[in-house]
Amino acid sequence: MVRKVVAYELLSIDGIAERPDEFITVFDEAMEENLARVIATQDSVLLGRRMYDEWAEFWPTSDIEPFASFINGVEKYVATSSALKMTWANSTVLDGSLVEEVTELKHRSGGDIGVHGSIELTQALIEAGLVDELRLVIAPALQLHGRRLFGAGRPTRLTLTSSVVSPSGYLLLDYRVDV
Repeated sequence: MVRKVVAYELLSIDGIAERPDEFITVFDEAMEENLARVIATQDSVLLGRRMYDEWAEFWPTSDIEPFASFINGVEKYVATSSALKMTWANSTVLDGSLVEEVTELKHRSGGDIGVHGSIELTQALIEAGLVDELRLVIAPALQLHGRRLFGAGRPTRLTLTSSVVSPSGYLLLDYRVDV
């Protein structure tokens, strides 16, 4: 059985993924339950270099649960071409081609492989056809400036598998990526 790559992304309603702390202003109970459901099936995570550097500084001393225990304990694979400046438990640099490395990870035994944030990495994985599911949290906000998750790459067909509107008006959307 091949493992799934599941990208969890926080977006403004106009598709901005950069600096989600500026538009995710409430994290209500439905959003907490959604995040817990997403990470419950993951036993490894792919991170881009910028996200790794930011998170390696923040999460090891954080007590924000359930994510702190999850991200600190899970196997982390970092897509980068240079040595890591910071060490963080269970972190490995992907040495070869991103497509080859992720394809090989998908064929190992285990749970889902998560991608959290890491805009450029998520875009590259979608472009390569390696993302199996998108779990999106859409904030009821127009950000207008910043990097978008979608806007380049190849057209991709998605099938909605779950949708919830949180009490604070956030859309919690799960999509299967169709091949």
